[in-house]
Amino acid sequence: MDKKLLFVYNPKAGKARIRTKLADILEVFARDGYELTVCPTQKQGDACRIVAGRSKEYDLVVCSGGDGTLDETVTGMMQSGFRTPVGYIPAGSTNDFGGSLALPKNMVKAAQTIVDGRNFPCDMGAFNEDVFVYIAAFGLFTDVSYETGQDMKNVLGHMAYILEGMKRLPAIKSYSMRVCYEDKVIEDDFIFGMITNSVSVGGFKNITGKNVKLDDGVFEVTLIKKPKNPVELNNIMLSLLNRAIDTKSMYCFRTAELELESPEPVAWTLDGENGGAHKDVRIKNLHHAIEIRVKNG
Repeated sequence: MDKKLLFVYNPKAGKARIRTKLADILEVFARDGYELTVCPTQKQGDACRIVAGRSKEYDLVVCSGGDGTLDETVTGMMQSGFRTPVGYIPAGSTNDFGGSLALPKNMVKAAQTIVDGRNFPCDMGAFNEDVFVYIAAFGLFTDVSYETGQDMKNVLGHMAYILEGMKRLPAIKSYSMRVCYEDKVIEDDFIFGMITNSVSVGGFKNITGKNVKLDDGVFEVTLIKKPKNPVELNNIMLSLLNRAIDTKSMYCFRTAELELESPEPVAWTLDGENGGAHKDVRIKNLHHAIEIRVKNG
C-alpha cells in the first residue's frame, strides 16, 4: 500500500517560483512511493485549516512557501492534537528557518532531502494560546514583514524589509515592560524585543547569538533599551548586527519560559505575521514539539 503525503503550498510565495518546479517536486515524492494530496493555498489561514483537518492516514505533511506558510502548517499540526512528520520546501523571500535547518535552496533538492532525510525533533514556541516556529517579536521593524506587500517582497527581496523599516526611524516608539524569567525580573523601556529559535532573522545570520541550537529547549532573547539619542540608536543597531552585546543598551539571555507585562497593548509579530496586540504575554519553549525532515548526517 502506498504511503500517503499531504502537500500544501503557497503559489504566490517568493516570486511564485514553485509554479515552474511543481511537477518536478511532485515527481520526487511519487517516485518514492507516496500517494499525493496536493492543496494550493488561496488565502491566509488555508494551510492551518488544511493541516488541522487532515486525516491520520497521512505519513508525511509537506509545505512549501515562506516562513508564514510553515508557521500555519505547524499551528495546524498542533491544533489537530496528533503529530505527523513535517517536510519543508522553502520558497519565500527570506526563509530564515529553512536556512537554520540547512535545507537546500533548490526546491527539487529540498524535496529530495525530505524523501532521503531524517526526522529532527525541533523546538517550537507557545505564545499565549498561539504557536510560533522561530520568532516572536515586538517593536522596531516588527510589523514590516506583514505590512510589506507580496509584490514588493517578490521584486525587492531583503531590500523590501529594509526600505520599509527605514521609514519608521523618525518615529520610534518605546514600550514600558516588566519581564520575568526564571528567578529574574527586568523593568525597563524597550524599542525592540525578539524571542527566537533561529540562526538568522530577516536574512541576517548570527543576529540571534552564537551556538544556537533548535532542539535545546531554550530560546535566545534580545531586548533593546530605549536610546537617548540618534547616535546611541546607531550604535545599538551596529552592535546587534555584529552581535557585540552592549550590556548598557540591551539584555541578551537564554530561557525556556518568560512573561512580559506592559500597561498598554503591544503589537507582536509571530514568524513575520501579525500576532495581535497584548498587555500580558507568556512565552514557553515547546521542547521537541515537531519532527521536521532534515538532511542525514
